[in-house]
Amino acid sequence: MLTAYEIIRKKRDGNHLSKEEIEFFVNGYTSGRIPDYQVSSLLMAIFFSSLGDEELLYLTQAMMSTGVVVDLSDIPGCKADKHSTGGVGDKISLMLAPLAAACGVKVPMVSGRGLGHTGGTVDKLESIPGFRTRMSIDEYKKILGRVGLVMSAQSDDLVPADRKLYALRDVTATVESIPLIASSIMSKKLAEGIDALVLDIKVGSGAFMKRSADARTLAKKMVKVGKLYGKKVAAYITDMNQPLGSEVGNWNEVVESIKVLRGECKACDLIELTVGLTSEMVSLCSGEALPAAVKRVKKALVSGAGYEKFIEMVRAQGGDVTVVENPGKYRKPRIVKEVKAPGSGYVTSIDTYRVGMASVKLGGGRLKVDDLVDPVVGVTFLKKISDKVWRGDILALVHANTAESAGAAEEEITSAYKFSDRKPPEIGLIKERIT
Repeated sequence: MLTAYEIIRKKRDGNHLSKEEIEFFVNGYTSGRIPDYQVSSLLMAIFFSSLGDEELLYLTQAMMSTGVVVDLSDIPGCKADKHSTGGVGDKISLMLAPLAAACGVKVPMVSGRGLGHTGGTVDKLESIPGFRTRMSIDEYKKILGRVGLVMSAQSDDLVPADRKLYALRDVTATVESIPLIASSIMSKKLAEGIDALVLDIKVGSGAFMKRSADARTLAKKMVKVGKLYGKKVAAYITDMNQPLGSEVGNWNEVVESIKVLRGECKACDLIELTVGLTSEMVSLCSGEALPAAVKRVKKALVSGAGYEKFIEMVRAQGGDVTVVENPGKYRKPRIVKEVKAPGSGYVTSIDTYRVGMASVKLGGGRLKVDDLVDPVVGVTFLKKISDKVWRGDILALVHANTAESAGAAEEEITSAYKFSDRKPPEIGLIKERIT
């Protein structure tokens, strides 16, 4: 007979757990039979002893089985999704999903809300008046079948074990465990019923992963789990040492995404990463070579086909299409404050964590799950790494609704910038591709 004590001791001593032992623990905790303190002990044992590939697969499967696994087999075509480990200004999903759908990929995207210094795709989408991210599985499937994409929040019955385990990891200092991160992400993505998955593993000052070696280990583990589960998976390690694009803040990021899809925005980092990740998704689904997929995605971008798909999705999910077509109709923040350079030189670095916290202090993010989010606040960046600035030049614009929050954000952003007399090398966004 299995006992929690014996399983904890086995993993504490660095031994491999069986499928039955892992299922016993996950099911026992989800049902309330195993108490928090014993699960905390196992999480800490995993933190120090890690998990092998098979153990990681068993944990992912066990977590998935605690909730609904969506069956999309009645919807024709290849179903694919993209997951980012989180960053600042990371609005890629808003452009990637409609572009992939315009290229024939079915995109059932389940996204999260922002927490801490990172933004969340669901918060960005919900800044569009009327846009619904919560829906029944039947409606979710109908929109996917009709439009070719659907973007929703995680439902309560999708991997409930993950919510319980993450809450416990958050208070037991085990959030950073690579196998626990991998099982958390992959259990949710595999439960969506997808055929292919592209992973965007962020590394840098604005990412959870600060070291490239850790990002690579996480990427390889998630790719391995996906392959063992019979899915097509690729991972990209991408830079998060400065905000993506020019905008940080929920509605601001939606507007910047709209401009990219319309061909009105020339932010090279956004286009580079969006085209790269979308092309990988198209290649995984179609089987065509990556260069051919890149051509197809660029064509969908230039022709406006991606923008038309975005409009179609907004309409299908109850959003106000008129503000997407004319963003100037949206309400404005009360204060727009200039952040000026305290000195001259080249921008050598931007502490992107501090940028994310500036957005939180404005009210654009949350430190607790139930914090309210203000969609109109944020930051517009006018100077980024390698740009030359002179003392008094405007580095950024703070969009705020109170003088106090504007001042706090200005302080964070000013301190985030570092300058030098020597121009630094350009940052390559895509660092590595792992398949």
